[in-house]
Amino acid sequence: MRLSVIVPALDEGETIAATLARLQPLRGRGHEVLVVDGGSRDDTRARAAALADRVLQAPRGRARQMNAGAAQAAGDLLWFVHADTLVPPDADRLLVAALAGRGAAWGRFDVRLSGRRPLLRLIGRLMNLRSRLTGIATGDQGLFVSRELFGRVGGFPDLPLMEDVELSRRLRRELRPLCLRQRLVTSSRRWKQRGVLRTVALMWYLRAAWALGVPAQRLAARYE
Repeated sequence: MRLSVIVPALDEGETIAATLARLQPLRGRGHEVLVVDGGSRDDTRARAAALADRVLQAPRGRARQMNAGAAQAAGDLLWFVHADTLVPPDADRLLVAALAGRGAAWGRFDVRLSGRRPLLRLIGRLMNLRSRLTGIATGDQGLFVSRELFGRVGGFPDLPLMEDVELSRRLRRELRPLCLRQRLVTSSRRWKQRGVLRTVALMWYLRAAWALGVPAQRLAARYE
């Protein structure tokens, strides 16, 4: 099984090198890493060039960037990793071993927010528990899906926000996700910038509003 790791990026010059450095062992074992830039105004593309198989360009928007990467990917399994996320160096072996013989075609990892604050650790645990109960994965959790299933459900919907939640819903109709307990470490910068409790409240509001039918465009404006 060959993996295509797809990393959407926008102005991630400060984080992209560390993210891609963790993916080099996978490249050494024959998997590919694609960075899809959405129009960065910093040195993201230059920093990524030496650490990725290809650096692609696509219209701004995480869903559009990830779909563009999937369209160019050569692997059997698509793995979407955010540009501020650190993965285990043996993540490919974990994926192959977990998928073998289980009939699963999509899933995600557990996540831990960076930093030592106990509240951030608790939030990470609650995110993983919620995902396990609902069968919904978020982008921070490193969503992976077989190329065949991704194409069957139409890829990521063209939304400015909630594209990961909506894709999870589509995939869940086909089969339940595989929830790996190994953890990715994702940056807690947005939690620190906005305030931890304020960010929790905002995320709850956005998910509730989306469930009630509020358009993604309005939610994206609120998020920004």
